[in-house]
Amino acid sequence: MDRIDVNRDDKRLTTPRSAAIAGVISGGLFLVSFLLIRIAFPDDPANISSWVKDQAHVLSIALQMVPFAGIAYLWFMGVARDRLGKREDQFFATVFLGSGLLYLAMTFVGTALGAGLLAIYAQDESFLGSTIYSYNLVVINQIINIYSLRMAAVFMISAATMWIRTGVMVRWLAVLTYLLALLLLVASGLSLWSTIIFPLWMILVSILIFIANYRRQRGAQAEASIE
Repeated sequence: MDRIDVNRDDKRLTTPRSAAIAGVISGGLFLVSFLLIRIAFPDDPANISSWVKDQAHVLSIALQMVPFAGIAYLWFMGVARDRLGKREDQFFATVFLGSGLLYLAMTFVGTALGAGLLAIYAQDESFLGSTIYSYNLVVINQIINIYSLRMAAVFMISAATMWIRTGVMVRWLAVLTYLLALLLLVASGLSLWSTIIFPLWMILVSILIFIANYRRQRGAQAEASIE
């Protein structure tokens, strides 16, 4: 039987300083995926049949990026919470985590439905003219462009509120976050371009956290060298 060393110091698991880069990766993958879908999507819904036939490969690539973006997104949420540390409030933390996970879940559901439509289309091209296809297209639009974006807005509002109350992030970022969140709450569903707002915000926040962590690490090293 292994003996337990009672004198051994407990080791605390800490967040890697470079973990903030996960937000850049997640935001970048989400951004590229949403841009590919938006650029490929026809301005005239009447051309939906030829659109799917011409853009099926592009759409498949875009949808395959989303799971990897979601994995990095979980790391981004962890980094955002780590930034708050012990100053995190339970009320806002619950709203923050709940809205963030709902955004990810609904994004996964929407993209999974889209991937399912492409899989069925590959087997039967006549599926495009069916009522089931039209219904699923409307459901995907509702999930991605309305419900998930509004959860993203709640996520941003809760983050900005915690930043202002704790002062862990610059104030202009919190104000900008409020404005972008308000835009998502009002304009979600009006334009497919609104889906790129949240990934761009994630990239900005991650870069600022990465810079702050780098400066803090350099400062700690400078103090250690002086001592």
